Amino acid sequence: MMKDKIVIITGANSGIGKAAALKFATEGYRVIMACRNLKISTAVQHDIMETTKNTNVDLMELDVSSFDSIRTFCAAFKAKYPRLDILIHNAAYLNHGEKEYKLSPEHIELSFATNTFGPFFMTRLLADHLAKSPDPRVLHACTTNIKNFFDPKRKIEFDNLRGEYKGKRAYSTYKMYGDSKMALLMLTFKLAEEYKHLGIKVNAIQINRVKLSKETIEKMHSFWKVFAHFQNLTNPLPAGMADNYFHICTSDTFKDTTGQLINHKKEIVKPSISEKGFVQLKNIFGSTTYPKYAINPQNVEQIWKLSITLTEN
Repeated sequence: MMKDKIVIITGANSGIGKAAALKFATEGYRVIMACRNLKISTAVQHDIMETTKNTNVDLMELDVSSFDSIRTFCAAFKAKYPRLDILIHNAAYLNHGEKEYKLSPEHIELSFATNTFGPFFMTRLLADHLAKSPDPRVLHACTTNIKNFFDPKRKIEFDNLRGEYKGKRAYSTYKMYGDSKMALLMLTFKLAEEYKHLGIKVNAIQINRVKLSKETIEKMHSFWKVFAHFQNLTNPLPAGMADNYFHICTSDTFKDTTGQLINHKKEIVKPSISEKGFVQLKNIFGSTTYPKYAINPQNVEQIWKLSITLTEN
């Protein structure tokens, strides 16, 4: 029975996360909406239960950027539920127009705290509950923004993730967002290896364009506002990507798939063979390859060790 299947979705009160919560609830799953803003989320929770007639939609407070909040959430979840079948790391931090370098409660750059280290820490704390499921799956929401790493000059600022150069080095919320999502992709590969013996599958989905909310567009600079409004005319609704979340996390197609990046067409994306000339253009404008930066052993080991160090302190 689907009502016995338990799924956690972070950032489930808006956008793709809300659409995914609605999809899983419609299909009869027990849905745990893990959200930071309970005031907004309560209304969404009630709307989902009313729409789907599924009363097994739980709302639990979680700020993914805070390790203390993650500890509290995971302890409360484990006390309430016998296991976890699906964990979807959908919540992300990208504050359009933000010019200030911000730190999390643990003094980690906010994009990385929310998009990288938070999901990593949460998965590790819930691994024992995931292992109790007959088919445990973890999904990371990635982005086409990682294509910026096809530029050989692009690097993650490992030396500036704790405010080391705050105020001294140019800050871009878009660069930090892309860097943090590249780091999340690398952790996807590493976590898949780490938990393979427990049967836990860990994959990432590359989010393509979706319709942006009016609130999101309002935060943008004038040129990008116009561009976003224009794109929204053809951008698909979040429901389409939510269907992809559901398919990857429940279908037999991906039952044995782990350590992969999957695109919006539900195809497995491969590392690029070449990043020069015409092939590079195909890399940038296509959706079948990701930058070799993501599988560089030195890069992967660096983000893995840093993740362990930050979350074990």
